[in-house]
Amino acid sequence: MGSLAYGEDVEEEKNSAFTWEVKANSRTYNNQFKEKVFLCWQRKKYKDNIIHTAKYNFFSFLPLNLYEQFHRMSNLYFLFIIILQGIPEISTLPWFTLFAPFICLLIIRATRDLADDIGRHRSDRTINNRPCQMLVGSSFLWRKWKDLCVGDLVRLHKDNIVPADVLLLATTEPNSLCYVETADIDGETNLKFRQAPMVTHQVLTNGRKMASFQGKVVCEEPNSQMHHFMGCLKWEGKKYSLDSGNILLRGCKIRNTNTYYGLVIYAGLDTKIMRNCGKIHLKRTKIDRLMNRLVILIFMSLVLISVALTLGFWNKVKEFKAKHHYVSEKLMYSVTTESFFTFWGFLILLSVMVPMAMFITIEFIYLGNSIFINWDMQMYYTPQNMPAKARSTSLSDQLGQVEYIFSDKTGTLTQNIMAFKKCCINGIVYDEEETPHKENPYLWNKFADGKLLFQNARLLSVVCGNKDTMVQEFWRLLAICHTVMVQEKGNELLYQAASPDEEALVTAARNFGYVFMARTQDSITVTELGEERVYQVLAMMDFNSIRKRMSVLVRKPEGSIYLYTKGADTVIFDRLYKKGLTEGTTEEALTSFAQQTLRTLCLAYKQVDEDTYQEWCQRHQEASILLQNRARALHQVYEEMEQNLQLLGATAIEDRLQDGILETIQCLKQGNIKVWVLTGDKQETAVNISFACQLLSEDMLILEEKEIVQILEAYWESNNNLLSGKGSLKNWFLPQVKTAMVINGEFLDQLLLSLSKDSQVLVENVDMDVEESRQEPGEQRADVLQARRISLMWQTLGIQLRCPGLVPKNKHSNTHESPEVRRERAFVELASRCQAVICCRVTPKQKALMVALVKKYRNVVTLAIGDGVNDVNMIKTADIGVGLAGQEGMQVVQNSDYMLAQFRFLRRLLLVHGRWSYMRVCKFLRYFIYKTLASMMVQIWFAFYSGFTAQVRWREQPFGDSLGCGALLMAPGGQQAHSHPGVLWGRACLGRRAMQPFPWLHPYKYGVRIEPLYEGWFLVLFNLLYTSLPVLYIGLFEQDVSAEQSLELPQLYIAGQKDELFNYWVFLQAIVHGMATSLVNFFMTLWISHDTAGPLSDYQSFAVVVSLSGLLSITMEVILIIKYWTVLTVLAIFFSICFYVVTTWASQSFWLFTISPKTFPFLYADRNVLSYPSILLVVLLNVSLNTLPRLALRIIYQALKKPHSKEEEEKAEEITAEPLPYLCRQSRARRSSYAFSHREGYADLITQGTSLRRSPGVNSNTLAGHTIPKESPSHQKKMSFLGRKRHQHCGKVCPEDTQPTPSMSSSFTVEEQLSFTKTFPQKVAPYGVEGSGMAVAME
Repeated sequence: MGSLAYGEDVEEEKNSAFTWEVKANSRTYNNQFKEKVFLCWQRKKYKDNIIHTAKYNFFSFLPLNLYEQFHRMSNLYFLFIIILQGIPEISTLPWFTLFAPFICLLIIRATRDLADDIGRHRSDRTINNRPCQMLVGSSFLWRKWKDLCVGDLVRLHKDNIVPADVLLLATTEPNSLCYVETADIDGETNLKFRQAPMVTHQVLTNGRKMASFQGKVVCEEPNSQMHHFMGCLKWEGKKYSLDSGNILLRGCKIRNTNTYYGLVIYAGLDTKIMRNCGKIHLKRTKIDRLMNRLVILIFMSLVLISVALTLGFWNKVKEFKAKHHYVSEKLMYSVTTESFFTFWGFLILLSVMVPMAMFITIEFIYLGNSIFINWDMQMYYTPQNMPAKARSTSLSDQLGQVEYIFSDKTGTLTQNIMAFKKCCINGIVYDEEETPHKENPYLWNKFADGKLLFQNARLLSVVCGNKDTMVQEFWRLLAICHTVMVQEKGNELLYQAASPDEEALVTAARNFGYVFMARTQDSITVTELGEERVYQVLAMMDFNSIRKRMSVLVRKPEGSIYLYTKGADTVIFDRLYKKGLTEGTTEEALTSFAQQTLRTLCLAYKQVDEDTYQEWCQRHQEASILLQNRARALHQVYEEMEQNLQLLGATAIEDRLQDGILETIQCLKQGNIKVWVLTGDKQETAVNISFACQLLSEDMLILEEKEIVQILEAYWESNNNLLSGKGSLKNWFLPQVKTAMVINGEFLDQLLLSLSKDSQVLVENVDMDVEESRQEPGEQRADVLQARRISLMWQTLGIQLRCPGLVPKNKHSNTHESPEVRRERAFVELASRCQAVICCRVTPKQKALMVALVKKYRNVVTLAIGDGVNDVNMIKTADIGVGLAGQEGMQVVQNSDYMLAQFRFLRRLLLVHGRWSYMRVCKFLRYFIYKTLASMMVQIWFAFYSGFTAQVRWREQPFGDSLGCGALLMAPGGQQAHSHPGVLWGRACLGRRAMQPFPWLHPYKYGVRIEPLYEGWFLVLFNLLYTSLPVLYIGLFEQDVSAEQSLELPQLYIAGQKDELFNYWVFLQAIVHGMATSLVNFFMTLWISHDTAGPLSDYQSFAVVVSLSGLLSITMEVILIIKYWTVLTVLAIFFSICFYVVTTWASQSFWLFTISPKTFPFLYADRNVLSYPSILLVVLLNVSLNTLPRLALRIIYQALKKPHSKEEEEKAEEITAEPLPYLCRQSRARRSSYAFSHREGYADLITQGTSLRRSPGVNSNTLAGHTIPKESPSHQKKMSFLGRKRHQHCGKVCPEDTQPTPSMSSSFTVEEQLSFTKTFPQKVAPYGVEGSGMAVAME
């Protein structure tokens, strides 16, 4: 198997070419594109909008399901035996006796698969039939999603779901801005903005113009890169650039936008979200795969045994012919032919060693255990009226073997709800009161939000006193320094934030009397304790992941200028004017907040004098219009202003975890289950949540990118071999050293990139978000050097691995492995040594890649759990997929194996149901194999005394053929023999005389029936009635410990991870145990009946004693192994014995014998034999010899096991941890718990006025009859600043080498932008952002 990371690289590179052409309102043009499928067969290149996530359809179900079922070796084995049964010469039983249950087995499994797939079909049908408005002619009509095609124009409204990947053409918002929520894609509920090209926003103003729109979009082929899109719009002879900011992905939900219009670019399975969903894989359990190998092993053993028995038959025939040469001419077949038939006869006779009843029974066991999961009220979630559901019924035993859990973060571990919990102002910490007041303390504030739970009477009294300047500035900063938008609805203020963090902070300031009321492009209105104050916004320095801070420069109504800054403590503390007692107290508070896993922000401010501001503003204007090094110049300007700050305090926000997360993760960790977090969120947020979930701890050695590179470099420099015994990575970490790994998707791409790419390509081809690429110049240079360093390291590694002289030969090395495979193995080996792995900013494909890597190189059972569509690929790739049914839709559930309502239910699903199912299935298999061997191995021992014959058929044959007791023509139950024309009934004993021919019989042809030792009905009913109920009870109800004990002792789960309950050794034990039981039952009975003429002197009596001894020995074994005794246990054993008594009495009755002597030959056999007390003693002796040694060995094993485990614990305690010299980590003494989910770009929208609603008369266009709603008079008053010229305004600009802003680059061609800049050079400079946009376009 080749490298997993590179298989799709070539496809992605091909798809990067601009070969996808879509013309608006022209299906004829779009349908002309064809793609080659096979030879001359072509199909339409552009898919329709119908999705198919189901595995089967009406025509493919039967062949595809049969193909999957015959991947099981047991099914191939049974089919082979059925074919042999159809040959009369070697058949022992009619072919339909095995064919009928085999068909039942196939139908049971096919029905299960069909039921699972029907759910997917229903989900697909529901999604495909969703309504949407599509442009038909010159008007928009309601159609279904499945009717959409590439090139169609659609109109959607607020709260609608985007039906395809759509190019945004226009909206009813200013500048065609559109806010979307991607909760169904990535689980995030914060708003993201998209913007239409200005050219389409200005021209496409009504339905008639929409219908006449003939623009052509030329872009990249469909691919799986969620945050990347490149293309251009060709319209009326001009080209307009497009990027991901102009595209709405399928599954997004429209928010805060009344109406939007779009052009379908990718439809159906070509959409990015469907490209990331992956394919449905055939999931097989570890036990299922082990049984496949065991079936092959058993079959090979049966072939060898049959060959040996056939050689015995051939030897006996040769010996008989030598002594009785006068009968050789009467044989119907030659000795070779007879031996050939005998071989196949033995193979058929011994085929019961792989009992079909076991596979049929296990299907009902799987079904029953799945039903128990559905019925478990402990996993029922009352608020949503949602129980747990096992959508796959064939994976329940694998739930007890999970070793790695891959979890999404947002919506899975967290609720994505931010709560203001604590704050520190001027060194004083204000905690949330443990006993909140019954009355609402914010009743005095008419703007207060009742959802805020934070209460602190002391802080409230200080705020209401309005005397503490630091407290005033603290809340004023929270009310001013943000990008929140506000709307009035029913005399209520509704905040619309780009992140839940900002909304929580602004809401807290609102409740404490500092109410954010309105904003314009250059002002913000705040009501401070009832007094309305308007602040002039002079500059907004936006937040990004590199700056880790946001600043707002404002002019107060009094005329003074203040800078308000909030950001990470590591950034703010480096820019303080002084560090005194207050700063030290605040640091202590931050440490306490970090220990409580709260998300923190530090607040600071300073007053700026007028002259300093004027000088700074001039430098900012100059930097904003530079054509080169603009980002560096702007960064220096920002740095100049954000210095000498005065610390106000810090805030602590709780990102609420799902209920029971801490207990669940701790319990899973105690069960040796590793939890890896794979999220698309930022590193700070993911790390903070990991600390909150206790996946990470303060005493852990957290490996980041630099440390990982150092470890791998030092490892390769000292070993030059990936898997050489002493140099293995597992020897670099001691068990006592707790380690964790934190990486991001960019680093993962760099680490697993093909060796054929050089370092420059490695840096350029990294798939990353726009906001993540905006870095400071120094850090950009460092990232380039680090990327080249990684690339050179791997290239050196590849050279070393290609040199055979540098690679020591050992049993672990594989000279055929490619460098990519060895590189992947090294990374997985290092990651597997960590207690936790946190992967940030990863795409859905990267999530699936991580799961696939662990499955490939660790050979462990993996489980993936998530709640968004971006988790579907990961869930499909994992051995077990768990979907959380929440607010993000049900598509992830339809692709999962198990459905839960909360992450905490995973604890009970694995530790209780999973462990029970694994233990039950393992005990069931071991016991079934044992009882099969115990009963059927007797046939082999019997062959030594029956002339090694195995055929069961009627034929004419001379008596002289040495058939032994298997060919003796007995009277039923040992009755007196008599003669009959053509048929001879005789009587003989088992022993040495059995091998001698009857001297008083003359050699002539007669009818003979050769049969196995047991009665035919005993063989038929043995698995069906006599032993079925106890094994079914084991598979459904057996418990070694209770559910409560399973949760209290998670260490019990480790047995499943190590395959302790069923493996090759356990299988061998079952074989040996079964063979020993069969040996005792057969040879003890034979030894007692040796050379005697008592009740055991005939064949049928001997068969009865052996069969009864075997049945009782098997029953005693099940009594010994069952640990959970209930009334059902007693009833199962009782009815099993009753079934034997009743059916034996019926099958050996005289009435049935008279009806069909051939079918019911054992006339009164049991009654005649068991009437002798000596026979009962023989049966009791056999059962005792089988049971007592087994019981003694179990007691001795338990006694020896406990001291051994204590010695291992003592040895483990003697190991001491040593420092790792190659890790030189420069970490701070205090861990920063900074985390902020805000995205860059919203400040630009505000300063440009893009995100603000315009008053009537300003571009009052109508779109297809939809009029932009008018604002209220009060709102018009608040928007009064829109008409003013923004003097002295300075805003943050985009750094160099980024994509043009949608508002500018999309509305002008390159030539127009150049001419515009030359015509109005002075007007570009004061506007900051607009100027930067022009500069970008000019570049």
